[in-house]
Amino acid sequence: MCDYWGSGYDFSSAEHRLNRHPQFRTVIDGLGIHFAHVRSARADAVPLLLTHGWPGSIVEFFDVIGPLSSTFHLVVPSLPGYGFSDAPAEAGWGVSRVADAWAELMSRLGYSRFVAQGHDWGTSVSTALGLRHPSRIIGLHLVPPLVAPDPATFDTLTPAEQAALDDLAAAERGDGYSFVQSTRPQTIGYGLVDSPAALCAWIIEKFHAWTDGDPLTRDQLLDNLMMYWLPGAGASAARMYWESFGEVQAVFRGDGSAAPVVPVPVGCSIFPRENPRPSRRWAARRFPDIRYWNEPARGGHFAAFEQPALFVDEVRSCVAALTS
Repeated sequence: MCDYWGSGYDFSSAEHRLNRHPQFRTVIDGLGIHFAHVRSARADAVPLLLTHGWPGSIVEFFDVIGPLSSTFHLVVPSLPGYGFSDAPAEAGWGVSRVADAWAELMSRLGYSRFVAQGHDWGTSVSTALGLRHPSRIIGLHLVPPLVAPDPATFDTLTPAEQAALDDLAAAERGDGYSFVQSTRPQTIGYGLVDSPAALCAWIIEKFHAWTDGDPLTRDQLLDNLMMYWLPGAGASAARMYWESFGEVQAVFRGDGSAAPVVPVPVGCSIFPRENPRPSRRWAARRFPDIRYWNEPARGGHFAAFEQPALFVDEVRSCVAALTS
């Protein structure tokens, strides 16, 4: 991969795909935020906020922005410390503060209410929007919802629930990245901003582990990697774990205060190679107003990137259920 990156990769195609869409920067809470904003030709289109996670970027949405913009007004921001958003120079930019910034961004764009969609950190940010700004949220589309397995079901587990528990246990062998980034992000960060090989290994390994089969080309993988290499975001992106990974761990410990009930309508898509893969009855404890639930046949952690057509169908079906 590094040999191809140095001798065969051409970033100009990624530049072209990114620059097809209107992009902007605005300062919110003292931080410069980069985002794409694509208005639908339909005046009655539903505003849709798409939030990526780690080790992704807005590159994940390259192939879905066009199709989705026929139905939705799209806002696609880069998380603080990622891509062309500024790197925070102070502590405190965790999930809740990002959610507040996104609410402000949507206000500035004229969207009083909107659907929040996300995966990975985007799931947590979207959930925080539902908790902190419920009057603004038409509904959430979570891929997947973040909930702990329900111990009360352990005597009556379905095969799918047992497989989900087994995969959670097996995934602990690959969780070293999260503990490093949540405890010493600066230490690994110096390597990630200094060495292309270190950054490539750190990020591409997760695409190898978390995708369903081999759905992405080398160019696609490197398009995303460049969103970390060009702005030197390896360290600043890792700091999201230092800020908020404890909250995620607390949810999976079943801490009630860390996983409050989310009052807004929710739709969920559970892709087969995602991890975690909660069942609907587990999710309903935290998300009591589930309007849409589907388990597509293909796809992993990076659903929009891996299976853009399936992802578009999931978003449209979910929003239809949320707004019917």
